Amino acid sequence: MLAKTLFILVQLIAASGILLAQSLKFAFVTDTHIGGQTAAEDLRRTVNDINSLPDLQFVILSGDITEFGSDEELRLAKQILDSLNKPWHIIAGNHDSNWSESGSNSFLKVFGGETFSFAAGGYFFAATSSGPNMRMGPGQVPRENLVWLDSVLAAMPDPEMPLIYINHYPQDSSQNNWYEAIDRVKKKNVQLLLCGHGHSNRRFKVEGIPSVMGRSNLRAKDSIGGYNIVTIQNGIASFDERKPVIPTNRKWTEVVLADHHFDKDTTSYFRPSFAVNNKYAQVRQIWGYQDQSDIGAGTAKSKDLVFATNTKGLIYALNRKTGARVWQYQTGGKIYSTPEYTGGCLLAGSSDNFIYCLSATTGNLKWKFPARKAVLGSVVVKDSRVFIGSSDGHFRAIDLKSGKLIWDFDKVKGFVVTKPLIYKGLIYFGCWANDFYALDLKTGALAWKWNNGASNRMFSPAACYPVAAKGRVFIVAPDRYMTSFDAKTGRVIWRTQMKNVRVRESMGSSHDKSLVFVKTMDGELYGISTTASEMELSWKAQLRLPYELTPSAIVEDRGVVYVPSHSGLASAIDRKTGKVLWQYKTSNCLMNPIMPLEKNKVIVSTMDGKIACLEYSSR
Repeated sequence: MLAKTLFILVQLIAASGILLAQSLKFAFVTDTHIGGQTAAEDLRRTVNDINSLPDLQFVILSGDITEFGSDEELRLAKQILDSLNKPWHIIAGNHDSNWSESGSNSFLKVFGGETFSFAAGGYFFAATSSGPNMRMGPGQVPRENLVWLDSVLAAMPDPEMPLIYINHYPQDSSQNNWYEAIDRVKKKNVQLLLCGHGHSNRRFKVEGIPSVMGRSNLRAKDSIGGYNIVTIQNGIASFDERKPVIPTNRKWTEVVLADHHFDKDTTSYFRPSFAVNNKYAQVRQIWGYQDQSDIGAGTAKSKDLVFATNTKGLIYALNRKTGARVWQYQTGGKIYSTPEYTGGCLLAGSSDNFIYCLSATTGNLKWKFPARKAVLGSVVVKDSRVFIGSSDGHFRAIDLKSGKLIWDFDKVKGFVVTKPLIYKGLIYFGCWANDFYALDLKTGALAWKWNNGASNRMFSPAACYPVAAKGRVFIVAPDRYMTSFDAKTGRVIWRTQMKNVRVRESMGSSHDKSLVFVKTMDGELYGISTTASEMELSWKAQLRLPYELTPSAIVEDRGVVYVPSHSGLASAIDRKTGKVLWQYKTSNCLMNPIMPLEKNKVIVSTMDGKIACLEYSSR
């Protein structure tokens, strides 16, 4: 009788789908960094090794597939991975998106998606990509990926199915919006988190969820790279580090998979604080708009409208008084180009390789101009000429009315993402190849070019908006140097790196042109003299933000200096005294340049698709 009872119990367990009797085995590969010195060979070895193991059911690749997100690197990665003899699933990491010449568009095209979900062995796998896309800052799950995650989790074949969530970053404050993803998966039976980014095997917990970081596939200082083999059996996930060529396995951790019943968890976990919004009573939000995609560029304005772009390829207009959408225009690629309004026209570039001119009142297309690659740079307009750089090695001048080419400088070594500067008959811009250019505004002829001498292109002066004053042009870059040039000749007047003033990309000009504002990585705001013979700290604000990376420009308007942060905080500083007038936090994600409206009103936008109109009183 007892034997019969046990037999029936075993059958019931098997029929109910309980996972203890099921087995699952897959390869977990991360941080391949194709473009690095040994990366391609390391990945080929891993692919060959995986192909030799018939018991592996699929492969998961959790980001930083390439070193620089270039089209060439992505194609090479795809070519190598196509040799796998089993299914593989892939997401992007920060290296694939932050320096992408395609505006993160090529990853989507080459690999067919930037998220994935599937069921296997009784488990549901869901993965989102992570930025920051085209802007330096902490990681971020793109807004459109979160919208996708909502739909995928809602459509799970069984709401109680055990969930394994994958992202490139550890799910902690190294991502600005980690909690938005965590709060979503904790509504389900999430049992395991997988990530890369740290290049080492590590086990930890995130809000009670077991989490495992995988080692980089690169060999680093070793002679052979490696990856992980994950075996799920009897409710336990075992992780074996695998080294191809030798080949060897080293079991380094096991994780018990279980339903943690987070719906009953009363633990209070850290979340970003918005308490600062109660500190300054003189500032308030008049209206807010939530996009369903990222907003990776600044805004523009007309008398009645506010203009924005997003990573779904939309250019659109909002009512300036209410924030309601008035019109939208769909392009064919993600947009990281700040729109420009002039004379009834709205201009922007798109990663679909076109420069667009729309009617600002209706959104109807006036003309579009083709480039050979993505257009990630922003427009400036002068004397009915449109000036913009792209990813195809070209910088162009286009007639505003007709959309016809006026001149074309075709010798840009890297791709352009910045907003150029016009000053005294020249136009200035940097690129992601360590070069900084000055072209003749009328002819496009090269006036001068400067290179910072760095071997790593990630130190390029590409993301800052150059500033000019007193016959000089100023730039800052990720190498933490600030450089002052003679605007006409390109002669370096001074070039300085201060250990205690770690400048990095975020800069702007004072209204009287006496100062260049620079924000440091330590969250301080300085004013640098525009006339001194060396880098002279002439002014300092009474502002101290936490560790700070956003490259967004600093703006002064009517005696107020507006400072964006990488955590959605806007700070308003009195130009004369340096005192903080007010602060307001609309998000926890990277803030684009703040746009002043009429007196005492500003528009702020953040990478997670939020746009808000703030109003403040002077006192």
